[in-house]
Amino acid sequence: MLEHQVSSWVELQELLFAGSWNESLHRFRPTLAFRGAPNASHDLATSLNRRGGDYSRQEHVMLRAFRKYARGTSNPCDTLWDWLALAQHHGLPTRLLDWTFSPYVALHFLTENTELYGMDGVVWCVDYRETNRLLPRPLKNQLQKEGADVFSAEMLAEVTPTLSSFNQLTRRSFVLFFEPPSLDERIVNQFALFSVMNDASSRLDEFLQHQKKGVRRLIVPARLKREVRDKLDQANITERVLFPGLDGLSRWLRRYYNPRPPGAPEGL
Repeated sequence: MLEHQVSSWVELQELLFAGSWNESLHRFRPTLAFRGAPNASHDLATSLNRRGGDYSRQEHVMLRAFRKYARGTSNPCDTLWDWLALAQHHGLPTRLLDWTFSPYVALHFLTENTELYGMDGVVWCVDYRETNRLLPRPLKNQLQKEGADVFSAEMLAEVTPTLSSFNQLTRRSFVLFFEPPSLDERIVNQFALFSVMNDASSRLDEFLQHQKKGVRRLIVPARLKREVRDKLDQANITERVLFPGLDGLSRWLRRYYNPRPPGAPEGL
């Protein structure tokens, strides 16, 4: 895993889009998943990890209850993976972790909270072609069959329809990325992607530490955060777009018109 301290907005653009040229397609088509965090010390623990205790058993119990009580809602779910994506999307603790195909969406989540502008942020960049090399054979075969680099819920269900069967594909730890169904405009506008590991107790950051290729951490210093935020606003990467509806509109206006703290140094 590589780590790079960013020095400017221009350098940040170069690093976010580095390696995006696809020679076989003759197009700029990167195979990267991005995740932004306002604090560079934040780990990649899932919401399920953070519960503590016997969370691997809690996962099954909570998901079973969610499926039971959520039936009849406006979101039809055909597979376990649809249900898992829906549960994650609505705040249930799961083994999924939120990512995006968009580097600018990742930067939004790095800069959304103005109260954390005094600390460095981070963008994780993971090449899923590299992490796919460690997938068990049945999953690799499915990607090859579909000509894909990331999974859909339907693709996963064909190979492993239950979490139990997913856990038992191999004893080795692995991570895969799957694109959730378009449950609503928020999923679509955020260009959403989920990561999932074959052990609910695993931590993705610990797994990625041992990857020699395809994993980068870009540290965005606190002094750059306000510049990044202002340029994202100009590019219309805002809460109003990423969280469609009145709640997102209010979040955007509350942040956009938040006064700069008196006496704050340049960049904060």
